[in-house]
Amino acid sequence: MTQNPSELELAAANPLPTADELAHSWEHTPSLNPATPEAREEVFNSLGFGSVFTDHMAHAIYEEGKGWHSKVIEPYGPLTLDPAAAVLHYGQEVFEGLKAYRHDDGSVWTFRPGYNAARLNASSRRLAIPELTPEDFLASIVGLVRADEVWVPSAPGSSLYLRPFIIATEAFLGVRAAHKYDYLCIASPSGPYFTGGFEGISVWVSPDYHRAGPGGMGAAKTGGNYASSLVPKVMAKDEGFDEVCFLDAATNTNIDELGGMNLFIVYEDGTLATPSLTGNILEGGTRGAILRLLRDRNRTVTEKTINSAQLVADIESGKVSEVFACGTAAVVTPVARIAGEGFDVSLAGGEVTKSIYDQVTAIQLGHEPDPYNWTYKITP
Repeated sequence: MTQNPSELELAAANPLPTADELAHSWEHTPSLNPATPEAREEVFNSLGFGSVFTDHMAHAIYEEGKGWHSKVIEPYGPLTLDPAAAVLHYGQEVFEGLKAYRHDDGSVWTFRPGYNAARLNASSRRLAIPELTPEDFLASIVGLVRADEVWVPSAPGSSLYLRPFIIATEAFLGVRAAHKYDYLCIASPSGPYFTGGFEGISVWVSPDYHRAGPGGMGAAKTGGNYASSLVPKVMAKDEGFDEVCFLDAATNTNIDELGGMNLFIVYEDGTLATPSLTGNILEGGTRGAILRLLRDRNRTVTEKTINSAQLVADIESGKVSEVFACGTAAVVTPVARIAGEGFDVSLAGGEVTKSIYDQVTAIQLGHEPDPYNWTYKITP
């Protein structure tokens, strides 16, 4: 059982400069061919997820001996990448995901950007990538969102999804950490991640594939972890499932996480549990926020080992009343069905899942007070 804040949570609690203090710290090169209002309106009328991108992107370069430099908000466009770029051969890459939300008064805010800055650096350390200061990370977000504020939608369930990432761009062949990197942040106006709304998703428990193993990169947000999840995800989709649940690689018996989300279990007695952070699991900012909200509600919530067979038995007996998944893209979504080799169990949606979803999104959208200073104002 874990009660004390994690290293990431502690780092995320550090004070941040205001958006106005950071607004001009990155150079701005405006796009000469921005999308027309009519083109944006067409996008807003059929919002998907991560398929259309805004007019600008943030871009900075790292070179050994010079550090991070050439920080600019520039027109969105293709990169010039040498075929020998290290990212293409050795996978040195990390990324983040966060959202910008339009509040009722027209201002734009984001949620827990200090957490994303801290996790990007934690991932970078694991992959021998130079760290970006939280101030530079935040300045890139502020600069990009202010440049493309017209792309922030206001429809219910919509947001401007932000994807910061770092790739190794030095051209060489040889197994070592690169000496040159590019940091970028792109933005995409997006609707709900799961188009079925709050109806609940179906999850296949993979018996043969694992997302990460002991000593691996499971706690880092890097593309390789997602690449390893794609085969079982394709297999699950072919069988009609929305997501894959991965078991621990050491014993193949305990719940780790979904392909892109953390899991919470709600018991009939009102207590909750979520898998403990073993080094194989990506620690989510939404997960951390939910833990704080639950404990402030005086709910008993534990971080512990959750055996998959016991979970199935507890669902069948009624001891478990709800299961939900959480992450930046989906926020909170109920799990309506969990299946695997030899079992197939269903759950009804529940009031705990819905109340957590309502509270998190109300804070994000400014509909409820934020006593935790999780929200960060980007535009007036």
